[in-house]
Amino acid sequence: MNPIASDPLDRSQFPLDEWALTEAEFHTATQGRTETLFAVGNGYLGLRGNFEEGHKAYAEGTFINGFHDTWQIRHAEEAYGFARVGQTIVNAPDARVIRLYVDDEPFVVADADTIEYSRTLDFRTGVLERVVEWRTPSGKRVLIRSRRLVSFTDRHLAVIDYEVTMLDSDASVLISSQILNRQDRVDEFVSTPGVNGGIADPRKASGFSDRVLLPRFKWIHEGRYVLGYRAAHSGMTIAVGAEHHLDTENEWDESAQIDDDIAKQVYRVRAKAGQRIRLVKTIAYHTSSTVPATELADRTNRTLDRIAEEPIEAVFDRQREWLDDFWERADVVIAGQPDVQQAVRWNLFQLAQSTARTDGGGIAAKGVSGSGYGGHYFWDTEIYVLPFLTYTSPQVARNALRFRHGMLDAARDRAVELNQRGALFPWRTINGLESSAYYAAGTAQYHIDADISHALSQYVAATGDDDFLYSGAIDILVETARMWADLGFWRGHGGANETFHIHGVTGPDEYTTVVNDNLFTNVMARANLRAAVRQTKKMRQTAPEAYARMVKRLDLQEDEVLEWATAAEAMHILFDDDLGIHPQDSQFLEKELWDLENTPASKRPLLLHFHPLVIYRFQVIKQADVVLALLLQGDEFTTEEKRADFEYYDALTTGDSTLSASTQSIIAAEVGYRELALGYFLAALFVDLGDLHNNTADGIHVASTGGVWSALAFGFGGMRDYLGTFTFDPRLPEEWDSLVFHVTIHGALIEVDLRQDRMTFTIEKGDSAIVYVRGDRVEVMSGAPVTVALADDRPSIEGAPTTSDIEGTVRADGSVITASMPTIVSDYEEPDALVGMD
Repeated sequence: MNPIASDPLDRSQFPLDEWALTEAEFHTATQGRTETLFAVGNGYLGLRGNFEEGHKAYAEGTFINGFHDTWQIRHAEEAYGFARVGQTIVNAPDARVIRLYVDDEPFVVADADTIEYSRTLDFRTGVLERVVEWRTPSGKRVLIRSRRLVSFTDRHLAVIDYEVTMLDSDASVLISSQILNRQDRVDEFVSTPGVNGGIADPRKASGFSDRVLLPRFKWIHEGRYVLGYRAAHSGMTIAVGAEHHLDTENEWDESAQIDDDIAKQVYRVRAKAGQRIRLVKTIAYHTSSTVPATELADRTNRTLDRIAEEPIEAVFDRQREWLDDFWERADVVIAGQPDVQQAVRWNLFQLAQSTARTDGGGIAAKGVSGSGYGGHYFWDTEIYVLPFLTYTSPQVARNALRFRHGMLDAARDRAVELNQRGALFPWRTINGLESSAYYAAGTAQYHIDADISHALSQYVAATGDDDFLYSGAIDILVETARMWADLGFWRGHGGANETFHIHGVTGPDEYTTVVNDNLFTNVMARANLRAAVRQTKKMRQTAPEAYARMVKRLDLQEDEVLEWATAAEAMHILFDDDLGIHPQDSQFLEKELWDLENTPASKRPLLLHFHPLVIYRFQVIKQADVVLALLLQGDEFTTEEKRADFEYYDALTTGDSTLSASTQSIIAAEVGYRELALGYFLAALFVDLGDLHNNTADGIHVASTGGVWSALAFGFGGMRDYLGTFTFDPRLPEEWDSLVFHVTIHGALIEVDLRQDRMTFTIEKGDSAIVYVRGDRVEVMSGAPVTVALADDRPSIEGAPTTSDIEGTVRADGSVITASMPTIVSDYEEPDALVGMD
């Protein structure tokens, strides 16, 4: 992703508000994006920002984290060990639908003559509110207000508060509240989402060809409806229920209908001018992989019963209280930058909506805001989201790591399938099985093991939660260390000259696959091995009984731990003395450069315009690889090495992945490219708000939202956390007066207040903390803030690295590095089977 210089939002459509995102004008051209931007969720349940009336949506969507169906992956050419079971998130039955008719005229936002329109997602209340004044075709004015939330305090609950008022005329008003199985039922009101006219976009979800939700239960009683289903192939079950309460002084009557795929509660109101009609719809969802739908229906009824015992405003009050606590520990304040401030809080709010109530489930790449990537879990969680959770919501981080621990048996089976000892976690999955059909950019990314181990080590160091490690999570470190020790091999003539190598893997850069000695993989594997050695030794000393149980459980041998330690210290870390950089892999520097400077925007992203083999032949990078290693294992590199590596690889990075900009921002800030660091930060900050990758409609880029927090805390705040030592070397942008953020270390909530010339630490909860600022030890006590003066002595480098800086460089063999771009001889027409796929 290329850096940007300023706020890309149209402020007439999205006015500034530091605590909310408001859409002041409705445009069909941005409808797909706004359906994502105005989604509400809690990590378990998500409702896209579709209008309640349900007409002419870009992509209707109700998603339950982990609720999926499976299908057989069919490979054109089979091979042993290929992924066999595809998994795709299911569009859950939609209980948002409230259709409105006035004098038999339907209200459709896209077609309506609106006098007033606005909708607002409030970050403090967690409520999506919409206000519309509609002039009907006959000239009657109608005021429509709605409030919607997905509860943070009750993970199964959603509420819609829908009001209609005739302003100047009486009218016949019909309200049809529905539960609709959109996954299997054709809805004539829904538009077909826009499609890519060329190759199928691999970032989108796979579709289903057969019926997915098999009806198992339906029940109706006095305005309450419950539908139950079983997913056809995964066997997962779901129940959804809705209860209705109508409040109006107008005369009205009602009718009801229920079928396998639809339930309707219809109100016919003889509305008088000025008399409000208020419908409160409480909604509950329950899912399971083991419980029948009838049992889930009982749970759904219990949820609705409990909510019915209190005023609905109590639900809204608890939502506000939960968010008050969230912002107390997670808010980031940038004074004097209202556009940045708004965008930062929107990103942090999305992190809450994607993670808060996963409660032991995974964190999907799109959260619960869309179907992109099929609802799968990737390494995004551990590398980009877990740092935020570890330092602001450690219990949620613990739950996410428990989820990975729950996948360990499947990871052991996968390792055996690939002829390895230990455990190999799936590259993309929902149910624990590998679901990546393209192994070169999927299964070959063995670094997933090291990523999970890194997140576990980071969490334990930041929280001191050794009990979590000793109660079973240590198994992750042991089994992944076993995998690395088995995957790698020794080369040399014995003794100190022997080196440990890892071949046939893919690093984070998916434009370079199945390589030898990928730097990121080797550096992270080394850290994984060291962590396993360090923690098993510590466990033996401090928790001998737990250690004995672990040894028995895993059949751990002493010589294994010695092997891990030896392999870690002998890990082969490539370095090119002539170029003064770490090669990304053993053959990367032998390739020629892709001339990114002269690649037209119409050919971006490269993955949608060039065959993978074409891309693989060049030095060109999809997302930060070596540069990410400089962040995660920065204490293993010198300052000079970091700058040289950054300047070389930044010039080659396309930013075709949204994962890249935040990492590039952090390292750019560290090595001195302060203006470039801000540009990359803004690119990450607005990737969804500004739809910079033209695919926000598929859902939030959750990893990028986590990367925004990291760019603030690790980049501009200069925080690092190597081996449990917490250091700060800040790089505040020159345009900013201050940056205030919060971190929780060993139970102490610390406010970090950074100014251009000083940094202040305040304990807001807890007793004390020890940090280091530019090498100096700082002990902070409760009630005694500490301010550290900062000298403005860090370098500031202008401009940005380019491929022109590299072109003409001479390799060790005397050859000259050149830059070019694949020549297109003639326009290629996609086969009919590919045209229009999405």
